[in-house]
Amino acid sequence: MEARSGNVGGSKSLSSSKGVVLHDDYRNDGVEVPDTAHQIGSDSWFQVGFVLTTGVNSAYVLGYSSAILVPLGWVAGINGLIAATLISLYANGLIAKLHEYGGTRHIRYRDLAGYIYGRKVYSLTWVLQYINLFMINTGYIILAGSALKAVYVLFRDDDALKLPYCIIIAGFMCGVFAIGIPHLSALGIWLGISTVLSLIYISVAIVLSLQDGIRNPARDYSIPGTKMSKIFTTIGAIANLVFAFNTGMLPEIQATISQPVVKNMMKALYLQFSIGVVPMYAVTFIGYWAYGSSTSSYLLDNVSGPIWVKAMANIAAFLHCIIALHIFASPMYEYLDTKFGIKGSPLAIKNLSFRVLVRGGYLTINTFVSALLPFLGDFMSLTGAISTFPLTFILANHMYLVAKRNKLNSLKKL
Repeated sequence: MEARSGNVGGSKSLSSSKGVVLHDDYRNDGVEVPDTAHQIGSDSWFQVGFVLTTGVNSAYVLGYSSAILVPLGWVAGINGLIAATLISLYANGLIAKLHEYGGTRHIRYRDLAGYIYGRKVYSLTWVLQYINLFMINTGYIILAGSALKAVYVLFRDDDALKLPYCIIIAGFMCGVFAIGIPHLSALGIWLGISTVLSLIYISVAIVLSLQDGIRNPARDYSIPGTKMSKIFTTIGAIANLVFAFNTGMLPEIQATISQPVVKNMMKALYLQFSIGVVPMYAVTFIGYWAYGSSTSSYLLDNVSGPIWVKAMANIAAFLHCIIALHIFASPMYEYLDTKFGIKGSPLAIKNLSFRVLVRGGYLTINTFVSALLPFLGDFMSLTGAISTFPLTFILANHMYLVAKRNKLNSLKKL
């Protein structure tokens, strides 16, 4: 398959008559930038690194002990996590290096795929990516609802506030946040808040798990299930390994970074896959060490300790989900805002009304699906297997091979 030199989707010519805006930061660089309603090219690599770290240390980490280590055990689980970290860094690095391929800044995943392959793959990538992001967002709403339910149970275990009701409350709060934050770069201080929130629930989970593990040294690390069920849980665990480290929206995140975009993005990726993965590794390993094969799909359900400490951790997880969801919903918001020409002041009546109706409607659908299917572990496995794996590994490697085929030696092509 030959790389396309033509433009597909958002990658158009520089002529203003064709609707492409060459932003001021790029006029001297001669890099074409597709028109977009969102802010691009303004964030430091450190801020983008925080965006990536927010994703990898989201409240999903509270389920990795159960979703990855319980089905795989110590040896395969540790080796799998290390391998997934290195492979994910490599694959994301390949995508990052193609961001300005062909003299065009590819600010959307589908634009990059379309530029290299053509219209059909552009459309296929679009479908895969939005399925991926919709499922991730659905999982965040389920997770936020579960955290809210856990807080309620700590104080009143009467089952009056059921999980679907908590999910609806979580979806509403996500909608309020989405209306108030116009685009990804506007997160600003919220990224710092998300880091504090993640440190709270991860630290509480680690400390209380350590205490429980020391007090109750007898635990079972055998892999549960029948021979047939172990096959399926192993496949699910591998899919969860893919899900844990990858966003499926790297070009959209890279679109916000300042020049030089490739060098700065690689710095952000190195931050994510070094310091950024330490909290996730710690809570995953310690949670499994403390509870073994009986580890819950939501680690805070296992821990014992002061009620106020557990409540604080669950509230932190709930709030973090709201911020993290906004990151993964931003490609959909960017598409809708650009399509309908939503530019200018975020507080303008037209723009505010649009966000209320459109983003509110999108998250209402997300919340409805979440309330119908409140199975977090299944959503992680499905997302990893159906969309994250082909987007992040298969497509990334093949795109780089096609784009750089004349510059790669035989060994690198392998």
